[in-house]
Amino acid sequence: MLCQNCGKHEATTHIKRIVNGESNEVHLCADCAKSLGYSGSFSDFGFSFSDMLSSFFEPAAIGSFSNSVLRCEKCGSSFNDIVKSGKVGCRDCYETFYDKLMPSIERIHGRTRHEGKIANGSPEQKANAKIEELKEQLQAAVNLQDYETAAKLRDEIKALEQEGGKNNG
Repeated sequence: MLCQNCGKHEATTHIKRIVNGESNEVHLCADCAKSLGYSGSFSDFGFSFSDMLSSFFEPAAIGSFSNSVLRCEKCGSSFNDIVKSGKVGCRDCYETFYDKLMPSIERIHGRTRHEGKIANGSPEQKANAKIEELKEQLQAAVNLQDYETAAKLRDEIKALEQEGGKNNG
């Protein structure tokens, strides 16, 4: 789509205004958007995406007498670097700062174990998921002292595990 102002360049800025219930859309190229004052529309908010992410992390308490700061051996990031930037330096940072990152990750995602979708997973993945579910039910039955149900669940788990062994062997 070409710019509605100059008609020469590709429109990269799309503005939709609703005034008194009437909608008006304008499609502008970068140059026209800048000249009309539409560039940097979000710069007035006073924060960036990194600022927003870093707000989820609590600043590390650094002792006033501490000369050594824990850093990731691979990328050299400290936890304070992660807090300031809102970005984890590398995958090793997750292990290095595990205790400090986990509360924030739980707050952001709600859980720390990936559940994933297994509807399209392999039969082995589906069987493993079923076994895990049955093991949880088994534990609940044992806790309730419902040993008849527990025995049935145990037998079902054993059958599934043996079936999985036949498919893999």
